[in-house]
Amino acid sequence: MSASEASAAIHAGQLTSEALVSACLERIAQRESEVRAWAWIDPEHALMQARACDSEQPRSRLHGIPVGIKDVIDTFDMPTGYGSPIYDGHRPVADAACVSQIRELGGVILGKTVSTEFATRHPNKTRNPHRLSQTPGGSSSGSAAAVADFMAPLALGTQTSSSVIRPAAYCGVCGYKPTFGLINRAGLKFLSESLDTIGILSRTVEDAAMLASELSGIAVSTPVDSRQKPPRIGLCRTPFWAHADSAVQDSLLTVAGLLEKAGAQISELNLPSEFSRMNEVQIALSAYEFYRALSHERTRHAGQISVSLTRRIAAGGKVTRAGYEAAQAATRDAQHWIARAFERFDLIIAPSAPAEAPDMSSTGEPTFGLMWTLLQLPCMTLPCGVGAAGLPLGVQVVAAHGADTALFDRAVWVERVLSVAGGK
Repeated sequence: MSASEASAAIHAGQLTSEALVSACLERIAQRESEVRAWAWIDPEHALMQARACDSEQPRSRLHGIPVGIKDVIDTFDMPTGYGSPIYDGHRPVADAACVSQIRELGGVILGKTVSTEFATRHPNKTRNPHRLSQTPGGSSSGSAAAVADFMAPLALGTQTSSSVIRPAAYCGVCGYKPTFGLINRAGLKFLSESLDTIGILSRTVEDAAMLASELSGIAVSTPVDSRQKPPRIGLCRTPFWAHADSAVQDSLLTVAGLLEKAGAQISELNLPSEFSRMNEVQIALSAYEFYRALSHERTRHAGQISVSLTRRIAAGGKVTRAGYEAAQAATRDAQHWIARAFERFDLIIAPSAPAEAPDMSSTGEPTFGLMWTLLQLPCMTLPCGVGAAGLPLGVQVVAAHGADTALFDRAVWVERVLSVAGGK
């Protein structure tokens, strides 16, 4: 049952929140020892919230719906460890703004999903539910795995590089990274004040739209309107096309063909040469901000930081202020160029990840998320089949800055086309 279906059933009096949460908890009990998606979960605490929801009239579409919360987002009544031993057992005094909103709207905070260390790239315990030997991606590892394995219909994640898009693609679910700042970030453990974005993992576009609209106030009408004019779509291989394996390349071109057959206008979008530097720019800008955001941890708890993150922090300390400002300037130039490009397109489609999920020794490469995150654009990944190893592939759809409503309206059309093509 999708979150939207469950919401409709709760409002119609055909389903209780307690029954829904109980079903999620039963699934977690069956699978958690293998998937390891949860940093903290207390079944009785979740059921207590569900029973409270059932004792009152629905407050919103989110009423009674269980939501997993990535463990870099503060919760006052649950530990928040930020994926680091430094904060083992840490209890924030207040909820993050988005968590408080979910409670206010009648949602159930099911538990805390596993994050990588400070939402970076150091591998963690969570496994891909499609194949337990493979990573679910990072850093929103637990959120993606929990949604993909039917442990929760919705979960919050965060993205600084590709931490919603990549795990969603690896796990075969919908991942939505909003326009920068759309969902309030108070109570998020910051790494990069210019890039950190709270996003959503779900099984359908409609489910992501429901939570996004409740948290942000944007108006979204996700049912496909048969009278809706098919979108103008830019096929963007990006400057990093060579990093995608043949299955990913073939998949993107196949998706473009399906969308064109369904009526979309497909045109190649070739980015200027300056965009080939955008991943490097993102890395420099974020590293500069990491170094400062983690000042307490690196100066007082250096021995409890992984070697890989220690190296990234050290690299950030070498980025000068002049280098940081140059990265900001390059970003602004690229943002202006892409804004003009969107005068010709309703959507851009691009790869979500370079390949299927790799093994547990890494969380995969963020190659195809860095640039769009740097540009602060709204992005979504949708499942689009499987690769040679039989693991999920995703296609990334990108809209203009601030055009989140349009992204949802168009993404649900893309989702429908891909579902019909897949025989669903």
